[in-house]
Amino acid sequence: MAKFGSSRIRLEESVSEVLRAKNDLQDGSKGNGSPERNGSHSRNGSQGSNGSQGGNGSRGGNGSRGGNSSQDGNSFQNDNISEKELFEFAGYDEASGEKIGYSNYSYWGSTLRAFLKNKMAVTLMVVIFSILLFTIIQPYLPGQFDPNQINNDVKGNLLRNVKPNREHLFGTNSIGQDLWSRVWSGTRTSLLIGVCVAAIEAVVGIIVGVLWGYVRKLDFFFTELYNVLDNIPSTLVLVLFSYIMRPSIASLVIGMSLTRWIGMSRFIRNQIIIIRDRDYNLASRCLGSPTTRIIFKNLLPYLVSVIMLRMAMAIPEAIGSEVFVTYIGLGLPIEIPSLGNLITTGRDLLMNPGLRYQLIFPTIVVSVVTISFYIIGNAFADAADPKNHV
Repeated sequence: MAKFGSSRIRLEESVSEVLRAKNDLQDGSKGNGSPERNGSHSRNGSQGSNGSQGGNGSRGGNGSRGGNSSQDGNSFQNDNISEKELFEFAGYDEASGEKIGYSNYSYWGSTLRAFLKNKMAVTLMVVIFSILLFTIIQPYLPGQFDPNQINNDVKGNLLRNVKPNREHLFGTNSIGQDLWSRVWSGTRTSLLIGVCVAAIEAVVGIIVGVLWGYVRKLDFFFTELYNVLDNIPSTLVLVLFSYIMRPSIASLVIGMSLTRWIGMSRFIRNQIIIIRDRDYNLASRCLGSPTTRIIFKNLLPYLVSVIMLRMAMAIPEAIGSEVFVTYIGLGLPIEIPSLGNLITTGRDLLMNPGLRYQLIFPTIVVSVVTISFYIIGNAFADAADPKNHV
């Protein structure tokens, strides 16, 4: 026990020496060069023998201070500062707060900038707009023939299977009709069908898909409806509808649109289920936001890229379906030019080198339109993805 007691005494002595050294170091660091009474504490570092601290700032043994001593040099100068100056409320500027939180980010602006970086897509976009514009103004240009007009020469002979020349740029067909006019008239008809089908597919598919994915009470109904309609081949529906109704542009549009919206709605429904319970949607519901606002502000903007991609794909698919239906003899009548009619007529002349041009020209137009929409749709979907906005 004596051993532990002596160790304790030595430890206490060491601690006391450390504290004394620390105090001496603090006292010695404040010398005669410090400011006087009106600024800080003046000390000369010397200690008096009588213990009293005089007016010159020396410290006495009794710890009392003279009239000329002051506070430490690092402390606040509270003598000449009022309480109002020490404590003052900071102002708040609402306009400055808005300016600090402002961001010049624009979704559509960033999407456009990202899309313009794809030179191939931009070039094909110009090509598509040029084709669309030309199909509109082509009938009003000088020197154009009616697409259903049967042309004869000066002697009254039928201009059958005339090869391309200056008067007939794409030549004529077997009954003397100008292929240049028929190709552009058929392009106009096929694009009209494709755009109408894509618009109906987008509108119906988005409405059904959003309700199917967001309103949980409707999930069972739409699931059963999907299971029934999806098991019916779309080609069979299109063929039966063409048999029932008289062949026309309206009948083809309705026949193609009867089942095409199913794929779009199923895709939208799956995307809505993924994002409907995210934090910002839960916060909107907790704040009492109406369902329509949540759908249009929180859900649909997230799906812009995939919606535009599917719409871009729907146009060439509709044109291809029109070509197929016409190929099997259930498409538009011969008096309504379309790319499907022209390709169906030209396929019989494929093995005839002198008449092969009647298939080549409409095929080139179909290929350019379908490939352009495919590339443009993919490029726009990538550009509309916020992850690609830097």
